[in-house]
Amino acid sequence: MNPEKDFAPLTPNIVRALNDKLYEKRKVAALEIEKLVREFVAQNNTVQIKHVIQTLSQEFALSQHPHSRKGGLIGLAACSIALGKDSGLYLKELIEPVLTCFNDADSRLRYYACEALYNIVKVARGAVLPHFNVLFDGLSKLAADPDPNVKSGSELLDRLLKDIVTESNKFDLVGFIPLLRERIYSNNQYARQFIISWILVLESVPDINLLDYLPEILDGLFQILGDNGKEIRKMCEVVLGEFLKEIKKNPSSVKFAEMANILVIHCQTTDDLIQLTAMCWMREFIQLAGRVMLPYSSGILTAVLPCLAYDDRKKSIKEVANVCNQSLMKLVTPEDDEPDEPKPVVQKQAEPNPDDSLAKQEGTASGGPDGSCDSSFSSGISVFTPASAERAPVTLHLDGIVQVLNCHLSDMAIGMMTRIAVLKWLYHLYIKTPRKMFRHTDSLFPILLQTLSDESDEVILKDLEVLAEIASSPAGQTDDPGPLDGPDLRVNHSELQVPPSSRAGLLNTPGTKGLECSPSTPTMNSYFYKFMINLLKRFSSERKLLEVRGAFIIRQLCLLLNAENIFHSMADILLREEDLKFASTMVHTLNTILLTSTELFQLRNQLKDLKTPESQNLFCCLYRSWCHNPVTTVSLCFLTQNYRHAYDLIQKFGDLEVTVDFLTEVDKLVQLIECPIFTYLRLQLLDVKNNPYLIKALYGLLMLLPQSSAFQLLSHRLQCVPNPELLQTEDGLKAAPKLQKADSPSIDYAELLQHFERVQKKHLEVRHQRSGRGDHLDRRVVL
Repeated sequence: MNPEKDFAPLTPNIVRALNDKLYEKRKVAALEIEKLVREFVAQNNTVQIKHVIQTLSQEFALSQHPHSRKGGLIGLAACSIALGKDSGLYLKELIEPVLTCFNDADSRLRYYACEALYNIVKVARGAVLPHFNVLFDGLSKLAADPDPNVKSGSELLDRLLKDIVTESNKFDLVGFIPLLRERIYSNNQYARQFIISWILVLESVPDINLLDYLPEILDGLFQILGDNGKEIRKMCEVVLGEFLKEIKKNPSSVKFAEMANILVIHCQTTDDLIQLTAMCWMREFIQLAGRVMLPYSSGILTAVLPCLAYDDRKKSIKEVANVCNQSLMKLVTPEDDEPDEPKPVVQKQAEPNPDDSLAKQEGTASGGPDGSCDSSFSSGISVFTPASAERAPVTLHLDGIVQVLNCHLSDMAIGMMTRIAVLKWLYHLYIKTPRKMFRHTDSLFPILLQTLSDESDEVILKDLEVLAEIASSPAGQTDDPGPLDGPDLRVNHSELQVPPSSRAGLLNTPGTKGLECSPSTPTMNSYFYKFMINLLKRFSSERKLLEVRGAFIIRQLCLLLNAENIFHSMADILLREEDLKFASTMVHTLNTILLTSTELFQLRNQLKDLKTPESQNLFCCLYRSWCHNPVTTVSLCFLTQNYRHAYDLIQKFGDLEVTVDFLTEVDKLVQLIECPIFTYLRLQLLDVKNNPYLIKALYGLLMLLPQSSAFQLLSHRLQCVPNPELLQTEDGLKAAPKLQKADSPSIDYAELLQHFERVQKKHLEVRHQRSGRGDHLDRRVVL
């Protein structure tokens, strides 16, 4: 520093002392400056006051010499003390050089800068608030200072500034938020702690409504929650908990829509604390905001659905996610299926496009739980309705939801509970918004069929519920059922029948398009046959599915849909099946289900007597497909009491190729005859006079069997038949006072027998062709 330079009104002694390396001498100089400035204040000499401050700033505080900078800092603090309440007039000139020294490489100098600024702020008090941003910016840097003395000094200054802000009602929150939003993304743990402490302070001030600006800082708070320091995480939990309490108290003033996607992102993080906290917030948002959250359903489901498959290690997250899922599902109503403008709901804030805002969010986020995470969940959903709020329409973005559900269902690695939840969602949407959902059916249909191969029975049950709803909903009725995978598989669905017992109550709805239905049976729409065709194709291509789950799937469908329609349609389709081996296997499966399943009790009773045209039509339809398997055809005749025709069929067995498989099926039929289902048949053996062909048919089966356990079983049964002399067919028929119960003049049994012969001829040709190619295992029995 040039000793000859004029620093007036500072005397040479003051200048010399300010540049001294000893603190005590600089302190003496500061006292002289304070005395000098007080005289200028008394004289109201603002020019000299400004000159002193400018000299101390430019020539000392900003000097290249470290001792001069120290002198300048203590001199500026002395000026502020001397100015007293008038220091507010010169704060910009006093503060700026001190803040510059915050960046000094000398830690001692940074400490003196803290000390000087503390004295300046202590004197000015509320007058420093217009300069709050620059003070906050400087303090946020010192909060992470490596020197403990500097940190200690900055903490003292920080507490003083917080006291001033808490006491004042003139804090410029609007001007501060951009700086807070910028600084909140700091990765330094001390800077984060500093930010959190300030948010806590601002949140506690009654006159400062930080809730209005929560969307600006919420993402940063979740980021801080992922800090490695336990203390910082705990502080952040407290802050988030306070905000959530505020939200619950004042939901009408909360910008739910602006924060929805922030929560969606942090609900997907790998940090348990962040994920649980974000999920708790999401739960409260859905329950408080109601339908306001509907436009963000696809994002919410993306975050929530995977959590439903968590194990006990993440039980808390799983439970909260389940509540979110259930609450969101309840928001979807039939109103969302309306083609016109959706009904408006009360909503204060504008709704940005959820897809756009979601795309802007990047990276992972963090979050922490609050006390509400352990609270019991009420099934009701509270929707806030502030009187002053504007009405805005809320739209359900079904395309996005279906895409998310489809994606999760297609992911074979996803957990069972998630898959079940997805299927529950699909079922719920088909119930509440059928018209809109059927636009997506073609894309959903393949994956729903594929899900039938799932390892879980519970998943398959839910999947069948969705498929049954698709197949029976009037909203799915169209003039053109769509491509059915080949002309050979096209069938006339106008032949679908309903049980005669319910025909009196046929429903005449616009969606039935001529298909008959009743209050007790679902309407079959154009997707029903498409479902049946694709289900049989899947059984054909995946034989293991048919073996392991085929009966289970068909029995459940008989409960969900009309059993008669299912058997009628499958028989119709199998009649056109080109793979005869599969057709035979499928017919055997259907026949076993028909004869043994409790779900088919009503259908068995309907077929037992063939009293109505409908039951006769069903019998003929089943018979033509059952011809793919000779033994099942006989069993169908036994079920329907067509004993004479059964005898005629067995007479044709002599022309068939008798194999081990064939005899095994005859063996199984004998076992079935001993089951409760055929009790009526066994009792009819007592009436030899009216049932001669039943006895002859059973003797025919006996003659087919080798000397096996089944042979012994049937032989013993036939030995119990009374009056064997009455087995003379001609005499028995002449003496018979009435026709057999199952003789129906409306059924052309001769034509059915010819059909049986044609089908068996086809099977024989196919077996011979396979044998010629060398890929057929000849299992014929040499008798």
